[in-house]
Amino acid sequence: MLFGKNSDRERTEAQAVELHPRCEPAKSAQVECTYLTIPQAGRIHAVLLCRPFWMWGAEMGANEHGVAIGNEAVFARAPAQEHGALLGMDLVRLGLERAATAAEALEVMIELLERHGQGGNCGLNVPSYYHNSFLVADPTEAYVLETLGRDWLVERISGVRAISNTYTIDRPPLRSSKGLPGFGDEIADRESDASGRRRCARSTELLARGEGALTVAHMISILRDHGADAEGNGGWRPQDAAVRTICMHSMGSEPRGQTVGSLVSELRNNNSVHWVTGTAAPCTSIYKPVIIGVPFPNSAALWCRHQAVHHAFADMTQHDLAHFYRERDALEADFRSRVNEVSDSDDRDAKAKAISACWQEAGLLEDRWHAFLESQ
Repeated sequence: MLFGKNSDRERTEAQAVELHPRCEPAKSAQVECTYLTIPQAGRIHAVLLCRPFWMWGAEMGANEHGVAIGNEAVFARAPAQEHGALLGMDLVRLGLERAATAAEALEVMIELLERHGQGGNCGLNVPSYYHNSFLVADPTEAYVLETLGRDWLVERISGVRAISNTYTIDRPPLRSSKGLPGFGDEIADRESDASGRRRCARSTELLARGEGALTVAHMISILRDHGADAEGNGGWRPQDAAVRTICMHSMGSEPRGQTVGSLVSELRNNNSVHWVTGTAAPCTSIYKPVIIGVPFPNSAALWCRHQAVHHAFADMTQHDLAHFYRERDALEADFRSRVNEVSDSDDRDAKAKAISACWQEAGLLEDRWHAFLESQ
């Protein structure tokens, strides 16, 4: 199973990439989510999180059992709750921490949604309130979960599937809550989700082109897509953006959204491998490997350091852009080859050595490009 997601949030919102080990909390333990404190589970799985720095929950992530979850804001005719409850990002983390399969994650998330509700400000500087949809996957099956307040509906995925900032289940669902007034067009605010529908259609088109033969490289290229108009255009720059695309760049002077982090996961019954940017703008970032249970270098300063490369992207010449892309792609291909050699091994030291080397080499390339751009 291949899973991929871009995290689109405010352009100044750094996103941490974190590994949290498994644990067994005390029976009376509580967990402080972003706005709500709830009873803790008796067993917490090891998780990889891509987490906005100021909230408890995560935009996307995976756990030690090969479960991956990502969420998207969706907008309905019924307004989202402003009073603090569980955020969609909290539900992502709770599902990963408490479930060993995609089906189990669905049950965890639905039960918590019905018990505690969803709501609260999801924005760092600009208030934002929304309902949530989720992709939930494991090595053998995947689902879409779409929500409206405490109500929900589920679709089991067959083949390729994309979601974005729009309700996408447009036929009778596999399951739904009793209080849901409908699905698809019956609940969606279609005046607010035009860009979400456009990006979802583009993602679906690109996935369909490779259906049956998709690879990590395909998934990464999709997450770097700037739309049909930029396809094959090596000279495309962020200032050329007229609409929001899969790899999203902020437009204008206000704190508009951009892609602030990206994840691709190869979900296997054992030894799943995850590829993260840990930085904004997948098109100017390097995807680096993570295996849960194997340490990787501290990435706390990576996001801010990369911003210099990201911002200079707009002023690069076509020659420099082409050179950057060649170096980036060659390095990532080498990373995938090296990690594939050790991913099925029980040699934890070999995995740690390979992952550490990849992160170090990615950092050296970033440093070299940073120095080059400063010299221009």
